[in-house]
Amino acid sequence: MKKLLLLVLVSVSLFAQKKSFEQRADSVLALMTLEEKVGQLVQYSGGWATGAETGKPTEGSDELIRKGKVGSFLNVVSSKLTGKMQKIAVEESRLKIPLIFGLDVIHGYFSTFPIPLAEACTWNPSLIEKSARMQAIEASSAGIHWTFNPMVDIARDPRWGRIMEGSGE
Repeated sequence: MKKLLLLVLVSVSLFAQKKSFEQRADSVLALMTLEEKVGQLVQYSGGWATGAETGKPTEGSDELIRKGKVGSFLNVVSSKLTGKMQKIAVEESRLKIPLIFGLDVIHGYFSTFPIPLAEACTWNPSLIEKSARMQAIEASSAGIHWTFNPMVDIARDPRWGRIMEGSGE
């Protein structure tokens, strides 16, 4: 009987928390202007994915963050930068909405591991899992919330240029 009572109390508290999160999201949405809602859909790059590594996000990004005109950034590879930008978002913007940072962590962040196709050739899932865990720890320690790995596609056409990012068939 005690276990049942405990289960009921825990489940009630979980539902109460979910409702408060939904209410908070609804209240923030109600406060947002159309421009701020569109801003949450805007994503900029750190600038090095298609050119020389500058280490700097889009010029003027601090002001865009303050005005709520950007919701996420890709390819910002410095914890100093992600921390600075996140601080602006949660302390200096009107609604204090945190940013999302994403990075293509295919085979490592600080540490470099073999490409996923090579890891698959080991036939050692626990080793692959350890590698992925290390990548996740390193990326999250630098303020990265969102990575694009693993790539789960059965790539059968060798003309596709990113075939090595998957584990093969």
